[in-house]
Amino acid sequence: MSVRTSEILEQILALPASDRAELADSILASLEPSDPTLMKLWAAEAEDRVAAFKRGELEAIDAEIVFDEIDRERAK
Repeated sequence: MSVRTSEILEQILALPASDRAELADSILASLEPSDPTLMKLWAAEAEDRVAAFKRGELEAIDAEIVFDEIDRERAK
């Protein structure tokens, strides 16, 4: 990593988490431009899942539990 990139990273890490997330999303989008059709499909899927949750058809799982499970799988 260049000195300039390290300086930029240091500035980014000082930002609030919401700003860092927004910035990360923008950077990722610049690497892989989104497909409008795919984005519509993902949006519809998200809306369907929220509706199913509200109807009581889907259960919410605490993020900490999900991440712990991912960590356990990676450790295998």
